[in-house]
Amino acid sequence: MEANPRSIGRLPAAFLTPGSSSFMDFLADHSPEMLPGNRKLPEGIVEAPHGTTIVAATFPGGVVLAGDRRATMGNMIAQRDIEKVFPADEYSAVGIAGTAGLAVEMVKLFQLELEHFEKVEGATLSLEGKANRLSTMIRGNLGMAMQGLAVVPLFAGWDEGREKGRIFSYDVTGGRSEEHGYAATGSGSIFARGSMKKLYRDDLTEQQATTLVVQALYDAADDDSATGGPDLARRIFPIVTVITDEGFRRLTEEESSQLARSVTERRLEQPDGPRAALL
Repeated sequence: MEANPRSIGRLPAAFLTPGSSSFMDFLADHSPEMLPGNRKLPEGIVEAPHGTTIVAATFPGGVVLAGDRRATMGNMIAQRDIEKVFPADEYSAVGIAGTAGLAVEMVKLFQLELEHFEKVEGATLSLEGKANRLSTMIRGNLGMAMQGLAVVPLFAGWDEGREKGRIFSYDVTGGRSEEHGYAATGSGSIFARGSMKKLYRDDLTEQQATTLVVQALYDAADDDSATGGPDLARRIFPIVTVITDEGFRRLTEEESSQLARSVTERRLEQPDGPRAALL
C-alpha cells in the first residue's frame, strides 16, 4: 500500500494539538525515553563529570547567581571551563551542580518547559510556579540520583509580584526550599556559605553582591579541590549573572575578568579574604 503523499513529512495530530501546558507531560506521553531520568545506564560503575560550586545572593534590586568553571571526574579535572549558570527565561536562571551531562540536559528541558507553557497558556508562570516545575523535574531524576548521578541546582529569579529577587535550593528528591539572603550548593558549598555568612548584608549594592559571590567562590576553591578559582593564565573566570526587573544579564568576559582580578589582587595582601567585624 502506497503512503499518502499528503501525509509524508507531517507530524501526528497529537504533536500539533498538545493537551497539556507541560512540555514534560507531553514528552512523557509520546517519547518517555527522551527524559533524562529514563535513560538506560550501562552496567557497572558509571564515571561522569561533575559540576561543583554554585552560589547566589540577593540585593535590594535583584539577585546574583554565579558558578565556578571546573568539572571533576573522581580526583581528576575533567574540564576547566564548563558553564554552569544558564538563563531559564527572561527573569530567572539556573545554576547546576552534580552530574554535568544530565544537569545541562535538565536545564534545556526546563527552558523548553517554560517556553511551552507560555505559548500554550499565553502567560508566563510565576517565579513560584517555575520553582515548582523544576522541583518536579529533579524528582523525576531520582532513579539516576540513587545510582550516583544526582543533579542539585540553585534556581534564582526576579519575582514580579513581590518585586524582589528570590533564591530556591533543592535536594536530590526534588524537595524545594526558599533561601533568604544567600545560598550555595555543590561540593564547595559549605565553604562558600561560610564566607557569605560573614560578609552578607541586606543593603548590598549590585556591585557589592557580585563581589560577594566571587569572594565566596574564591573561598570555596581555597578549601575544596573540586572547585576552580579564577585562572588568570588561561583567562577562565567565574560566570556571574544578575537578574533584576530589567531581566537576566550575564557579566561580560571583561567585567568578570576585572572583578576576579580585583579579588585576586586583594588576596595577595589578605590570603584569607576580607575580615568581618567581631561585633
